Amino acid sequence: MARFAAGNGFVALQIPVHDPRFIDLQRLDESGYIGKLETTLHGDRLAISEIAAHRAGQLMAVNPAYDAVMDGFASADCRGDPARRQARAAADLGAAITLAGRLGVVRLATFSGSLAWPFFYPFPPPPEGLIDRAFAALAARWRPLLDHADQANVDICFELHPGQDLHDGATFDRFLALVDGHPRAKILYDPSHMLLQHMDYLGFIDRYHDRIGAFHVKDAEFVVSDQRGVYGGYGDWLERPGRFRSPGDGQIDFKAIFSRLTRHGYDGWAVLEWECCLKNRLDGAAEGARFIADHIIRVGETPFDAGMRAQGSPDRLDAMLGLRRP
Repeated sequence: MARFAAGNGFVALQIPVHDPRFIDLQRLDESGYIGKLETTLHGDRLAISEIAAHRAGQLMAVNPAYDAVMDGFASADCRGDPARRQARAAADLGAAITLAGRLGVVRLATFSGSLAWPFFYPFPPPPEGLIDRAFAALAARWRPLLDHADQANVDICFELHPGQDLHDGATFDRFLALVDGHPRAKILYDPSHMLLQHMDYLGFIDRYHDRIGAFHVKDAEFVVSDQRGVYGGYGDWLERPGRFRSPGDGQIDFKAIFSRLTRHGYDGWAVLEWECCLKNRLDGAAEGARFIADHIIRVGETPFDAGMRAQGSPDRLDAMLGLRRP
C-alpha cells in the first residue's frame, strides 16, 4: 500500500487499525514492531497523516436494532455479546491513541457510535428524555478516552456522519457540552456528508474552525428526483439522489473549502477518502493526489498591496481625516 500510494503521488497515509495487516494493536509492545511500520513508510517517503479507528468508534455505541450488522465489524470472540464488543472497542481505541502518541501522530480519526440514530426522524416521537439519555451515555463512554488522548497529546477527531449520533454541528455541540468542552474533542470535516444533509458546508468552517482537526477530501452530488428523496428509497448508490463522487466530479466547491480552511489557519492534512458510484477506484487514486495538490494554497508572506501602503504619522493621519489642518 505504501508503494501504491507513493506511486500515485501521495505523501502520507491515514493508517487504519481495524485490519492487522496494516497494524496489529495486540503487538504494539513487541520489540521493533512499531519501528517496522515507520521503516516501511519512510522507505517510500510517506508520513502518517492520522491513525484511523472508525470501526472501533462505531462499536462504542450500538443500538440493539443494529446488533446483527455491527457484529460484522467485531472480532469473532465478541459477536453476540454487546457488552464485550463495546469493551473491546474501548480497548482498541485506547491502544490506537497510545499508538498515535508513540508515533508522534497528533490526530485520531473515528466515528462516535450511535444509540439514538433509529429515532432521528421523530415519528412517532421518542419518549421524553430518550435523546438526552443517549447523549449522556455516549459522553460517559468517550470521556475516559478523551482524557487518555489528552495525556498522549492526541486529538480525537469525530467524523460527522449520518448513522452516527454525532452527524452535524448541533449533535457535536450537544456532545461537547456533556464532556465539558474537552480540548481533545475535535471534528473530522467531510463536506460530502454535509452536502447530502443540505448543510452550509462553508459556513460550517467559519463556525467550527477551531474544532476542525482533520479533513477528508470527498465529493458528492445531490440530483433532485421525482421519485426518491433524501433518504434514497432504499436504493443502490446509482439510484440515490444523494451519492458520493470522485473529487472534482461532484458538486462540492473545493476551491472555496481550501480557501476557508487556509483563512482560518487549518494546519492538518487534506486526506483523500475515495468513494464513487461511477468511477474506477484506480483512476480515482491516480487523480486524487493531483486534485489535492492543485488545491493547496501557499499563503503569501506579505499582503499583495503592501507596496502601496505608506506609513503615516499621527499628525498625517489626523490631517487626512480632517481632524487637524496642516
